[in-house]
Amino acid sequence: MGHIESNLSAGRGRGEHTQAVRPASTALRELVSAIEEGAHARANGDADTRDAIALMREARLGVYRLSVAEGGGGATLPQLFELVFDLAQADSNIPHILRNHFAFVERALRTPNQAPYSRWLDSVKEGALYGLGASELGKQNIGDGDGATSLAPQGDGFVLDGVKYYSTGNLYADYIVVNAKAQDGRFVAARVAVGQKGVDVRDDWDGIGQRLTASGTTVYDHVEVSRDDVLYYDDEFKVPWQATFSQLWLTTIIAGILRRVVKDAVALLKRRDRNYYHAVNARPADDPLLQQIVGRLDSAAYVAESSVLRAADALGRAYDSALAGTPDEALFLEAALNAARSKVLIDELALDAATRLFDVGGASAGKQSAALDRHWRNIRTIASHNPVAYKARVLGEHALHGTPLPKAAFF
Repeated sequence: MGHIESNLSAGRGRGEHTQAVRPASTALRELVSAIEEGAHARANGDADTRDAIALMREARLGVYRLSVAEGGGGATLPQLFELVFDLAQADSNIPHILRNHFAFVERALRTPNQAPYSRWLDSVKEGALYGLGASELGKQNIGDGDGATSLAPQGDGFVLDGVKYYSTGNLYADYIVVNAKAQDGRFVAARVAVGQKGVDVRDDWDGIGQRLTASGTTVYDHVEVSRDDVLYYDDEFKVPWQATFSQLWLTTIIAGILRRVVKDAVALLKRRDRNYYHAVNARPADDPLLQQIVGRLDSAAYVAESSVLRAADALGRAYDSALAGTPDEALFLEAALNAARSKVLIDELALDAATRLFDVGGASAGKQSAALDRHWRNIRTIASHNPVAYKARVLGEHALHGTPLPKAAFF
């Protein structure tokens, strides 16, 4: 196994970590505020996203879901999604970068005594952040788990070869868990270090939105993998609709951006000192037409936040049943349905709100320096992970006929 090049905090040994931030703490609020303070500069290329990730590392946010006794933040799953919402208001790139890390942590928490998850989770306690190598560009159906990445025996271990895309967060991570196919045809997860030989995380993401997430290509060229760092998915402890967590995470980010749109609309309107000559009121902030727009944006943000947090509550109860050893399928179905329902309408509400933001700002709101277009671009990019039409059709078929939801990725 190659050496991790420097993402982990230098000079800290086991037991020497700072205290992890806790839910509703002053330290957590200060962290979110610091992320928000630098968001505009990062959006305009005037600040480095690595600095924001360094703040997260210093706060030990990666162990937010671990118990306080283990050095973690002791957060419940709903509290984690509340944090996603708050971070998305501050800078939507940051929670998106961390999505795969926290999805990994949840899988490890369900199987704390299963190797290699137990060892991998120990590295999280030591401060490591995890990325994911899952999606590939090609003809296979998206989300079916298949692909061309291979894991072949070599000496006492294996070698990994392949190319993955949508590598969100890998540029900022310490380890990547890569989906591959073994020689016997079984699907495996192989852990590699970001800094080791043969791992090439390319900052080539050219999406219109979420531009700082490095969601482009990762190449694995004959990467050495130890036997202790391979997990056969057949042996993994599974839960129904396993992708609900990651899907709801994305919708929660969109809900957070929507709340940011409201804040920006209020700030924009308050600092405007002139209005159109034919406007209802000379002062924009006192114009009832513009006030109505802000009121509708605020209402949309409230509905979106309520929806994702209700879905997170259902998912939290489902995950509690899994942590107790027996996943409750009815709870997981409720969570999957609520997450899908949230997406279908929140995507529409948020895209509309990001457009209406410009209605309260006038022509000056379109300045490149204001970077207000980033909200629409970010929402549009995240929403495209899973088009609404497919989710809505499945929900309709389920409502009409009780048709089971798909159990592969995206639900």
